[in-house]
Parts: sequence; structure tokens; C-alpha cells
Amino acid sequence: MTSVTLRDGRSVLATCPKCSHIERDPKAAPAHHRDVAYGGDPGLDRVRLALTSRTLRRAAPLEARSRVFEIGFGAGAMLRGYLDEGHRVAGCDPDQLHVAVDPQVRARAELHACGIEDVPVSAEPADLVYGVHVVEHVQDVRALSAAAHRLLKPGGRVLFLTPAADSTSLRAFSDAWWLLEDPTHVRFFSKASITRLLRDAGFVDVRVRRSLTDNLTMEGASVVRRLRPSDRPAGVLAARATRWFAMALAPLAVLVRLVLPRWRPTLVVTASRGDA
Repeated sequence: MTSVTLRDGRSVLATCPKCSHIERDPKAAPAHHRDVAYGGDPGLDRVRLALTSRTLRRAAPLEARSRVFEIGFGAGAMLRGYLDEGHRVAGCDPDQLHVAVDPQVRARAELHACGIEDVPVSAEPADLVYGVHVVEHVQDVRALSAAAHRLLKPGGRVLFLTPAADSTSLRAFSDAWWLLEDPTHVRFFSKASITRLLRDAGFVDVRVRRSLTDNLTMEGASVVRRLRPSDRPAGVLAARATRWFAMALAPLAVLVRLVLPRWRPTLVVTASRGDA
């Protein structure tokens, strides 16, 4: 790993010079991070949920009555969508954010109050195991990927959305990159490093693409953080003016992402367990 100092002169990221994978110690790379893990807005979250749901279904289409398992289900909004589509759902979450779970999900899903590595081996195998912006928070990603492999049926798939360490938007915004604002982001995968992680866990047919529509507030939030660098305990999107600015900038952000795919800040990763 090579130490890379960001534009603020005091934030340092441990970066692999070969594959661009990043390990981040928030103390060594504060980058004006907020005080809490959640830094969104309920209104923006509804848009994000719709876009993320579409991304998941395009990346990993399912047959009827499939078994779906979510790593880090939070309030259960994603699982509720699968439940309403007739799938059988399950998930795990150590309740990091202490949020209320959707009542239908709580009543009808198999939920585990733990990390995926502690889910009992007796759990029913899944057709799909997925995590939306989860792996960048996890300390032991090898244990997570091994557990995901164990929970899948032969031929089942894993799906992750995660910030891209090899995004040119990180190079452009440096310490102002909005995805550095979350103090619980301890690593960022590149296409090469996430592929290697999953192959080492036994997955096959690893595919990585870059999401056009995920984190659409990244550009606006990062611009504000660049122009007005300061500590914001609740995060830059806590300000209504910033939210409006980020939404107004979103069409331009999509255009930039269409022209420059490597600018996109999120990887969409799928892989299969294989038939053996």
C-alpha cells in the first residue's frame, strides 16, 4: 500500500498502486467527515430507493418465489419490495443505525440480528444474497464474502453495490468526495480488488459494471464540500440549499457519467456460486 495525501494536506488514504484499492482510517483521513453514519434525507431516500431497486432487478433478475437474503437490511425497504413481488425474504443486520423495521418485513421475513458471518449454517440457502453499500463498512470482508458464498444455493448469485475506489470522481474531488463524508467507510474497492475478493471466496463469473444512477447527489454534495470545506456534524446534505443544489445538478451529473463512465462513483458487482 502507498500513502496518498489528499488535497486538504492532512487526509491520507492507503492505496494499492497496482489495483487502486483503498483502505481508509477515518482518523488518518478525516476529510471533514460527519459525526453519524447516516447523512441522507428522507425525500432523497425515496428516489434513491426506487433507483436502487431498479438497479438490483436489472443486475440480478429472479424467478418467481425466489429466496432473497439482504446483508444489512436496515429498515427493510428493499426486502419489502421483494416481499411484495412474492419472493421469500431474509436478512441480517446488527442494527448499527437503530432504525425501525417495516412491520411486514418484521412479521414475514427471517431476520438475524447479527453480521452475515454469524448467521446459522442451518439457514435456508438463498437464490440471491445482496448488500447495498455494505462492504465498504465491514472490517473482515473475507469473512463476509465466505459467508455469502455459504448462504447461496449452487448457481445462486451475490450482488453488491459499493463505492468505486477507481472512480475518477474521487481523483477530481479528493478530500471533498462526498463518499468520504461517512466516517464508517473504511475501504473502497476497485474493479480489480472486488473481483479478486470474490474469486478468492470461490465465486465464479464475477462481473463488475458502473452504475449510472446510484449516488446522484454525489456531484452536488462534493462541489459544496470543495467550495466550502468545513466540519458538518450532520453532513452536507443536512442543509436544504445543498439538497436543492444537488438535485438541480443531477441531470448534468448523469450527462457526465454517460460521457465518462469511469467518473461513476458506484460499482455494481455480481458473481455466482457455481454448480459444484
